[in-house]
Amino acid sequence: MSSTNVTNIKALKQACKTCGLRDLCLPLGVATEDLSLLEGIISRKRPLQRRDVIYQAGDPLTCLYAVRTGSVKTFVLTNDGEEQVTGFHLPGELLGLDAINDGTHPCTALALETASVCEIPFHLLEELAGRTPRLQHQLLRIMSREIQTDEHLMTLLGHRASDARLAAFLLNLSRRFGMRGFSRHEFNLTMSRCEIGNYLGLAVETVSRMLSRFQDQGLIQVQRKFIIILDVDGLREIAGVHGHESRQSEQVSGS
Repeated sequence: MSSTNVTNIKALKQACKTCGLRDLCLPLGVATEDLSLLEGIISRKRPLQRRDVIYQAGDPLTCLYAVRTGSVKTFVLTNDGEEQVTGFHLPGELLGLDAINDGTHPCTALALETASVCEIPFHLLEELAGRTPRLQHQLLRIMSREIQTDEHLMTLLGHRASDARLAAFLLNLSRRFGMRGFSRHEFNLTMSRCEIGNYLGLAVETVSRMLSRFQDQGLIQVQRKFIIILDVDGLREIAGVHGHESRQSEQVSGS
């Protein structure tokens, strides 16, 4: 993201009720009196630097993490020690939900740039959710969204050509940045070409070639990591989705 979006300490002191991400994160739909209880268990940590680890695969589940600023990637190591990217996470998205099943984080979370997260102790959140139906409903809603994300991602990677995968990925980022108050048409790719290829199941050379092709076709403009989307409908056509199906495909959040 641009330098104007870099975290500052003053911003970290904002409470949930004044946070610009309130409608994307846990507080959505939570009553004011319950929101104060939620704020009471959330810890806002100092900014993370690029490549700082939030948690590692195998760590016990102690907290869920809400990305407040910046971006984060999650990944696992394959049997041969290779990294497999499992998601890219933007402000307002929760990390650590996949550890609830057995109490252990199955992947590692790493800051892609200067970032900050809110730490939410899971045992306190679980206790509070048991006494707060709206918070419990929001947790279930977020978990359902994660399941939908996984289903759409499997469809994207299993049945789409390389150009369709990359087009859907760019549309997804466009939508998610827009939801967070940033431009839908101009944004930085905080992840590398190699990381994008790893996530989409494409060679890094293919990602670079497809970006150049999209630019030659007048769909986007590429300035190193800065992307300008010139033709949204053209990208949707390449992604092979339209209308409601297009919105579903763009919801492949990587979270």
